[in-house]
Amino acid sequence: MSNPKNFTTSVIGLSSNLKPFAINLTQDIEDANDLVQETIFRALTNEDKFREGTNLKAWLFTIMKNIFINGYRRKVKRKTIIDTTDNLYYINTTSSKSVVSNRSEANFMMEDIMNAIVELDDDYRVPFMMHYKGFKYQEIAEDLNLPLGTVKSRIFFARKDLKEKLKVYENDKNCGEARKK
Repeated sequence: MSNPKNFTTSVIGLSSNLKPFAINLTQDIEDANDLVQETIFRALTNEDKFREGTNLKAWLFTIMKNIFINGYRRKVKRKTIIDTTDNLYYINTTSSKSVVSNRSEANFMMEDIMNAIVELDDDYRVPFMMHYKGFKYQEIAEDLNLPLGTVKSRIFFARKDLKEKLKVYENDKNCGEARKK
């Protein structure tokens, strides 16, 4: 499989084999679809780590399992509750230190989040915000007259871009330092 085109074709060809395993892991169709997409993305971006003679299907299943396990560990570690009130703040229940200590810091954080969203290109921001508001991928695809895969990719890359722009808030200790930089 030394030809990159053959590798890509083989990985995409095996994507239908990944979906039942993803559904079994996540117990949710949307999450399973995201898991399959992330698995394919990681496999294609890490093609150089694949070794000739290795079972490609097993390699993909291992990638998927690792993505799922790491995601689960992150969720358990954070124990984050999403506050659905209008202010849209995240509350971390693991310690009192993780809650924003004053209103001005919270306002700065919210301003940074909103600015990061506004800076997204319309092609990414619109599907991301629709998904955030609760629309399913299929509904977004139909409403925007886009292929389902395009919608999923745009939402994925919007999340990735926002995560990068807001990584200053990744650790609790950075929350107060974010605006000082």
